[in-house]
Amino acid sequence: MKLHELSATAIAAAVQAKEVSAGDVLRAHIARIEVLDPALNCFTDRTFTRAATEAAAVDRKIAAGEVVGPLAGVPIAVKNLFDVTGLATLAGAKIEREAAPAAADAPILARLTAAGAVLLGALNMDEYAYGFVTENAHDGVTHNPHDLARIAGGSSGGSAAAVAGGLAALTLGSDTNGSIRLPAGLCGIFGLKPSYGRIDRTGTFPFVDSFDHLGPFARSTADLAIAYDLLQDSDRAMPALTQRIDGARVAVLEDWFEYGAAPEMLAAVAAVAKGLGSMAKAILPEARRARAAAFCISAFEGGQLHKANLQTRPQDFDPATRPRLIAGALQPAETIYQAQRFRNWFAHEAKKLFEIFDLLLAPATPCVAPLIGQKTFELDGQTMPLRPNLGIYTQPISFIGLPVVCVPVTTGMLPRGVQIIAPAGRESLALAAAWQLERDGVVAAPVAEPTL
Repeated sequence: MKLHELSATAIAAAVQAKEVSAGDVLRAHIARIEVLDPALNCFTDRTFTRAATEAAAVDRKIAAGEVVGPLAGVPIAVKNLFDVTGLATLAGAKIEREAAPAAADAPILARLTAAGAVLLGALNMDEYAYGFVTENAHDGVTHNPHDLARIAGGSSGGSAAAVAGGLAALTLGSDTNGSIRLPAGLCGIFGLKPSYGRIDRTGTFPFVDSFDHLGPFARSTADLAIAYDLLQDSDRAMPALTQRIDGARVAVLEDWFEYGAAPEMLAAVAAVAKGLGSMAKAILPEARRARAAAFCISAFEGGQLHKANLQTRPQDFDPATRPRLIAGALQPAETIYQAQRFRNWFAHEAKKLFEIFDLLLAPATPCVAPLIGQKTFELDGQTMPLRPNLGIYTQPISFIGLPVVCVPVTTGMLPRGVQIIAPAGRESLALAAAWQLERDGVVAAPVAEPTL
């Protein structure tokens, strides 16, 4: 039994059954990190001493016959914008290295460790979560475990690559304009962006308050569901994933969500649609404008948040982030006012579409993982800047806070991610669809074995 290949659910079951100790699981993952992370560059901080204490506590409880949580002994890690006791909350930035260490864990991290999870450390990201590549000027590039020459995506690149490479069974990230869905898709794993506001963001470094979401990465749908259940600030339990959704009305989004998509990406969406028993098509009106409005609001709120440091110490920002934040801070208020007005209209149009369909499908990215350092790519026959355009299919969905499960199609080539989009508050439906696809072998997240 290769412990690094087990899902979080399988690890917890094995630990609770005394088939393996939490300490054994931890040591196996530390050994894999020591071998692979120099090449992948997922971790910016390691908390192995803390992890050993947490694993030992789980083993003591089990030996004493005490009840342990549903993540007993599961190795986890978090994007470095989450507060971790004793660590500075970096948010991928040089400036934040001057901050005092966090006095307590972020509440949602505390919920996972209370459930028996073991924290391995903090993970690399784009500076201040403003990017889709995790090519960080301060902490280096996170590499895709499926091909070390390619990006892991961002801004939660370290979180996705750690799960894909078997360095952790479960990780947490954030998604403002696609920062869970992009790296999940490019790295070939499952990712969940819950409805806006569903997960408590206390104890995390913000980017865009209007759009920021938190959520988990995993190698199985069951792991996502357990993590989501634990992360919610309520007593509401997730429904079981064991029922099929054959009666669900599912449609593939056309128009903007096909614009510029590589054939292999459209094929992945078609495979998921077929797996869910539907080839219906739908259009979400003005998605192009929604993407543009999301860009305006993101840049403005991000620029305002960092305005003082942009004025006094611009040299300390990542060169890829600084000009975008400055440009955003300089936008006129009228632009943001109109963008927010349009946002209300767009949300109403989406609500009308969900009166016809239960779930919508779209690619997570227009292409498979680009090469590290790549500046441009072909989009609908035009050469376009890579960094701002990888999220063209995720931004309109974040714009109105809809829940999405990103599922991996990993057969035959580099991974391709597909978004399963549900109405607000219907995460359970998207997770049930993902579970059905996983059970039927349409989607899967095998551990990548990088060639060093």
